[in-house]
Amino acid sequence: MDPVIGRVSAVRGTVLEVDVDGPVPPLATALSCRVADAGAVSAVVHAHLAAGRIRAIALESTRGLTLGAEVTSDGAPLTMPVGRALLGRVVDLHGGPLDGGPPLVTTERRPVHRAPPGSQARRPWSDIYETGVKAIDLFCPFLRGGRAAVFGGAGVGKTVVLMEFIHNAVEDLRGVAVFAGIGERSREGLELWDEMKARGVLDRTALVFSQMKDAPGARFVVGLAALTVAEYFRDELGLDVMFVVDNLYRHVQAGMEVSGLLGRLPSRVGYQPTLAADIAAIEERITATHQGGMTSVQAVYVPADDYGDPAVTHAFWHMDSALVLSRDVAAEGYYPAVDPLTSTSKALDAATVGARHQEVAEEARRVLGRLEELKDIISMLGMEELSAEDHTLVTRARRVRAFLTQPFFVTQAFTGVEGRRVRSADTVEGVAAILAGRADAIPEERLFMIGALKEVLDA
Repeated sequence: MDPVIGRVSAVRGTVLEVDVDGPVPPLATALSCRVADAGAVSAVVHAHLAAGRIRAIALESTRGLTLGAEVTSDGAPLTMPVGRALLGRVVDLHGGPLDGGPPLVTTERRPVHRAPPGSQARRPWSDIYETGVKAIDLFCPFLRGGRAAVFGGAGVGKTVVLMEFIHNAVEDLRGVAVFAGIGERSREGLELWDEMKARGVLDRTALVFSQMKDAPGARFVVGLAALTVAEYFRDELGLDVMFVVDNLYRHVQAGMEVSGLLGRLPSRVGYQPTLAADIAAIEERITATHQGGMTSVQAVYVPADDYGDPAVTHAFWHMDSALVLSRDVAAEGYYPAVDPLTSTSKALDAATVGARHQEVAEEARRVLGRLEELKDIISMLGMEELSAEDHTLVTRARRVRAFLTQPFFVTQAFTGVEGRRVRSADTVEGVAAILAGRADAIPEERLFMIGALKEVLDA
């Protein structure tokens, strides 16, 4: 049994103050506070207030915790179990099973709070991670070993795009996948579990979850706990890791709640003053090293569709590829609702994707941008008032937009339309053919929700 180091002197929500007998434990040390019914509340040291007094953040509900409750600690930091025993399992940030299975059989643990790899340990990547989703591979290619994010407001399809990426990526998965569910809905967790099981890759996947009902401290730490598991697979086992996060914004929200409970004055738009550091604590640890690879795809909620929100802009800075989903595009019935004019990727250059891909993507962006400029004129005066050049451009832009829609495998049960996975080269050639006028005779609606262009050209 761990030694008693002090007693609880104050409880403010999930923030505790502890009077310590003897040496003060270091920051990030794990504590256990005994509850009257023989249970325990785990916590992490956050601040040293004075000689013999510390402040800690509880990782579970403090219901039942009383003043004077004994606090024990072995002096070690908060740790997460790691190893192959996590594959095929759904666990919480302590490694406790959430899937109804037996306790984990592993003795190896790693600290949750870890420094990112140094610059000399990082390995640059320039290979493309082909997703099979036309709009992503054309305008926002993901880098193997890079960080990609799917940005969007509520209900525009972030989780669906993330699930489709997982569905397509696991077929080519040579290593393991680690999923960080930050403040997840229980329904989303169950759907992911079922999808992984149906695809036969559950035995190569570790899922670390914290639900919406959990304490803010738990939601704030669970992403770091999942990342600790991913780092072990990368550095100790030398595997390529696919690290998926849903949703990074809930990590920010949990940090905002914790910051408020700690009594900090809020910063811009009510966010915690440590916003940049809180996001960097996760993002800077996501990288490929000389031991193994790590590719990350993350969903990021955009509050009120405001892309100038501080949390969103801070997340943008860390991403190699930023896929932006638009409510306006979704309202017009185009799915995935990708906004090609604002989605960006460092990989979209001739040195990485090739000159042909870059030229086609830039030309597609140009004609789609021109379509946006002419929308008001078309709605008020009609297509007849456009010049011959603009009329041709608009008809081709509409065909490009229709062609970039795609039926997903993960929505097949709801839509009844079989999913499609399209090679990046086929996407580029299909868009190039439309821009060159080879699809002018094909009705626009026939290009909607298809796979490669040859499906209609050969029909």
